[in-house]
Amino acid sequence: MFIGEYQHSLDEKCRVIVPSKYREQLGDNFVLTKGLDGCLFIYPILEWVVFEQKLKSLPLTNMNARKFVRFFLSGAVECSPDKQGRILIPNSLRVYSEIEKDIVFIGMSNRIEVWSKTKWDTYNSEALDMESLAMQMEELGI
Repeated sequence: MFIGEYQHSLDEKCRVIVPSKYREQLGDNFVLTKGLDGCLFIYPILEWVVFEQKLKSLPLTNMNARKFVRFFLSGAVECSPDKQGRILIPNSLRVYSEIEKDIVFIGMSNRIEVWSKTKWDTYNSEALDMESLAMQMEELGI
């Protein structure tokens, strides 16, 4: 299970160190792809397989389903950290997520979100009505 928040920075070669607590759970290979809300997602291989199966089960005849599948699969790359625990974030994913230097890793149970620190700070500074959100989550059974 991935939890917590960690901050790192890109080096001059656009590599970033994956937090060691996450690397232990991710193993030698994992998938990095576009995420929702302007961040990137990291999935352990087994979680990626489950997610990919769900994407494959979407109807090919549904235009929105095709868009959704394209969104996640077109940017997906398999990553293997080097000996220092670094991965390269491809240019297309850096552009999508607006990552320039400072990065925040967020544990999200079965996946990791990778945010531009600027975007993460903006997201957290926006006024969230937690009472309203809590009520909506209650409707979902939380």
